[in-house]
Amino acid sequence: MKLPTIADVSAQLQTGKTTSAELVEHCLDTIYRLDSELNSFIAVLADDARAAALEADAQRANGKTVGPLHGIPISVKDLIDLRGTPTTAASRVRTGHLASADAQVIARLRRAGVIFIGKCNLHEFAFGTTGEDSAFGLTRNPHVPGHMPGGSSSGSAVSVATGMALASVGTDTGGSVRIPAAACGVVGLKPSFGEVSCEGVVPLARTLDHVGPLGITAADVDILYRAMQDSDSPVRDKLTKNVRLGLPRQYFLDILDGEVRAVFDATIDRLRKTGCLIETVEIAYAAEIRKTYLYTQLREAFDAHANMLKKHASAYTPNVRERLELGRSVSDADYTRAQLTRDVLRAQVDMALEERQALILPTLPIPAPPLGVTEVTIGEHTSDLRSLMLRQTQLFNLTGHPVISIPCGETSDGLPCAVQLVGHLGKTNRLLSLASRYEPSIRTI
Repeated sequence: MKLPTIADVSAQLQTGKTTSAELVEHCLDTIYRLDSELNSFIAVLADDARAAALEADAQRANGKTVGPLHGIPISVKDLIDLRGTPTTAASRVRTGHLASADAQVIARLRRAGVIFIGKCNLHEFAFGTTGEDSAFGLTRNPHVPGHMPGGSSSGSAVSVATGMALASVGTDTGGSVRIPAAACGVVGLKPSFGEVSCEGVVPLARTLDHVGPLGITAADVDILYRAMQDSDSPVRDKLTKNVRLGLPRQYFLDILDGEVRAVFDATIDRLRKTGCLIETVEIAYAAEIRKTYLYTQLREAFDAHANMLKKHASAYTPNVRERLELGRSVSDADYTRAQLTRDVLRAQVDMALEERQALILPTLPIPAPPLGVTEVTIGEHTSDLRSLMLRQTQLFNLTGHPVISIPCGETSDGLPCAVQLVGHLGKTNRLLSLASRYEPSIRTI
């Protein structure tokens, strides 16, 4: 099923081929038809969305359109404050919470004319990769409902993949936009660190948290990102005719499901045929990524939740509470050493990007696994599922580089596969230009 893009729908709104009221009703009908099985929404804001749609249509009739997002219905991960609605973080810990103001990113989108259709389910407090641990029940993959949608922005990805929303806003601390985007077959962007405000977003790990958009295409994600970022978009850099991409094979391609590897190799072949020069690069100290990430994330997550754990430990889902408690054992010395290694890893990614426009690697080393799985065996290697799902993504939360995940094919079971393009620090705009140019070749299969 070909889903409508923001770019297409925005043009239809301008020519009168559709209205915002019709778009909202279509999204609501899709939610009511599909979400009882998929469980991607915690709250559906039907009345508010309908009222906002009527207002957008009236403004458009009076020539007051404010941009391509005006009157477009999107969803929001329920980790982000939307005034007048609860921000549950998918946890009983936050029972009774009501947001008194919009998060900064929501305020910017509201000024751009966005309509908020609902708040999406997530892995509790964004602390998981599967979408299974939530006070509101697990979320299911829209392609194969017996499989995981990825996490933690699970509901956001499902809402976009099914047309329940035209786009969504998620968060990414170790891959939480890109992992569900890959598992559900949509596009997900983690901008450069600090480019999109986290004010009004429930924190997980303060130096790793990013807010990012999910959409059907790179162009849609680009439109949303421009409205979300804290500063006006600079003039886009012109891409050179001959693009060079770095391919980090060691570590990142060592453990891949056979079908994921075949789809990835076919994608590389297609890009080479377009004239891309793809060169093997090395990320030195890649073996230190997991430990560095764990010491950083676990310590920062525990610090963020220490007071709530004292008062409301029993209100957390057991798996999330257990992982939060692990942060108690990360010493100051461990955390400090991790930050020193983090600086080295950032420099190594910068070196790999020298004289290259981006790096390319798989987003997930496996297709979305069946619900309930906790370990995966690939060849002779057995991995904890959470560690495996973070393997390709967590480095770039440590380093802050911008990354976009784009679907590149599917397995024989109909589960999506995806690639990541990693750009230069502070150059998310350039990365989006590159993604838009090469998306047709990446997606063809």
